[in-house]
Amino acid sequence: MNPRLQRGEAPACEGLAGDRPASIPVPAIAVFKQISPSGTLLGRLAEPECWAEFLERKRASGALPPRRERELAEFAESAGYLPVVQAILRGDGFPLPEKRLVNKLGSGKKRVVYSFPPAHTMVLKLLAHLLYRYDGCQPPGCYSFRQGLGAHTAIRALVRTPGIDGMWSLKLDVHDYFNSIEIPRLLPLLAAVVDDDPPLLAFLEKLLTADRALLGGQEVAGPRGVMAGVPIAPFLANLYLGGLDRHFAGVCPYARYSDDIIAFFPTRQAAVDAREFAASWLAGHGLRINPEKERLSAPGEPWDFLGVSYAGGHLDLSPATQMKLKGKIRRKARALRRWMLRKQAGPERAVGAMIRAYNRKFFEGGKGGELTWSRWFFPLLTRDDSLRAMDAHLQQYLRWIPSGRHRAANHRTGYADLKRLGYRTLVNEYHRYRHTREERQPEWRTDG
Repeated sequence: MNPRLQRGEAPACEGLAGDRPASIPVPAIAVFKQISPSGTLLGRLAEPECWAEFLERKRASGALPPRRERELAEFAESAGYLPVVQAILRGDGFPLPEKRLVNKLGSGKKRVVYSFPPAHTMVLKLLAHLLYRYDGCQPPGCYSFRQGLGAHTAIRALVRTPGIDGMWSLKLDVHDYFNSIEIPRLLPLLAAVVDDDPPLLAFLEKLLTADRALLGGQEVAGPRGVMAGVPIAPFLANLYLGGLDRHFAGVCPYARYSDDIIAFFPTRQAAVDAREFAASWLAGHGLRINPEKERLSAPGEPWDFLGVSYAGGHLDLSPATQMKLKGKIRRKARALRRWMLRKQAGPERAVGAMIRAYNRKFFEGGKGGELTWSRWFFPLLTRDDSLRAMDAHLQQYLRWIPSGRHRAANHRTGYADLKRLGYRTLVNEYHRYRHTREERQPEWRTDG
C-alpha cells in the first residue's frame, strides 16, 4: 500500500493540483482523513462511527431538511448500508442505474439524470463525502463541490479582483457536461489521483465503464458519462476539466462552478482568443460550448455568473434569474387558480396556498434538500432593486388568482390582506438579514 495512505495522510497529487490562488486559503482536509483497517476508503463505508460523523456534519451544515435527516438517521442506525458495502468489497457490480428524462422547467427541453436504488445512493453520498480526501488534487479556479469553497467564494473572489471593472468578461457554459464526459479520457486522470487506493480505483472504474442503464424498465446500452444525478459525479466531473481550469487560472481571473465558466481579460482580442482556445479544448474532450449561454461583455458592462449580475461595484439578481422566477410565479398562480376552480375553493385558500408555497421556497427550505432561495442569494446581494421587482410580480399574481384577470380592481386586495395570510416580502426579509449579519460581523465589500 502507498506509505502516505498507511499513515492516514492525504495524497500528494504532485503535478495535478497546480498553484492555488494566494487569496484563497487551502482548507484543512480534516474530514474522514483516516483510512479503514482494510486499507481503502471503501472500508470506511461499513463503519458505524463514520456514518454517525457523516450525519452530524450534515446536521451541522443546516442544509438537511427534516425528512432527509430522518431518512439518513434511520439508514445509519439500521445499518442499511452493510449489504451494499459488502457487495462492493467483494467486487460485485452495482445494479444498473435508472435513466430518466426530466423537464427543464420553463424551457420545454429535457435533461437526462441517473439514479441508483435508494440504499446504493445513500452509500454513494457517504463516498462522495469521503472523496474530499482528494480535494487538494482539484485544480485552481474550480469552486464547485469543494471543501471550504463554493459559489459564494468564487463570486466574492472575482469582484474583489483589482481592476475587474476595466476588463472584458467571457461567460461560457459547457453543454450537457456530466453525461458527455468520455470515460476513456477520464480514467487516466482518475488513476493519477486515486493511485494510493487500488480497491477504490477498481470500484470507480467498474462503475463508470458499465455503459448500460434502465429506461422505462428496459435495459439500454450507451455512454453515460459520469451520470448526472449520482452523488460522486461532481468529483469526477471536476477532474475531467482540470486541464482547462489550470490553463485559465494561470493566466487570468477565472472561476468555474460545474458547467459555468467565467474569465476576464485586458482586451477584447484576448477574450476572443480565449474563447477559441476553450472551444478547441472542449471539443478535444468530447464537450462543447452552449451558444445560448455564451456572452462577451465589455468593460463597464454588467456580467452575470451563478444567478447574480455585477455592475458598478454592486451585485443584484441577474436578468436570467429574474425571468426564471417570474415564470415560476406565473405558472404556480395559474395552477392554483385551476385548483381553486376545480375544487370550488374560496379565493383566500388559493392565495394563502400561494403565499405558503413561496414562503417555503424563499425562506424555509424547498423539497428534497434544496437550498433556500434567500440563503443562496441574500449573502451576495448588495442592492435590493431586483427584490422589489420580484415582490411586485408576486403581489400582482397573488391578486390575480381570484379573478384570473389583470385589472385595477385587483388592488382591492390590499397589502394588509396579503400580510394577514402570512405574506413576507423579499425586501423586508433581505434587510432583516443584513441587519442581523452586520451585528455579527462587518459587511463584506466588493471593492476589497
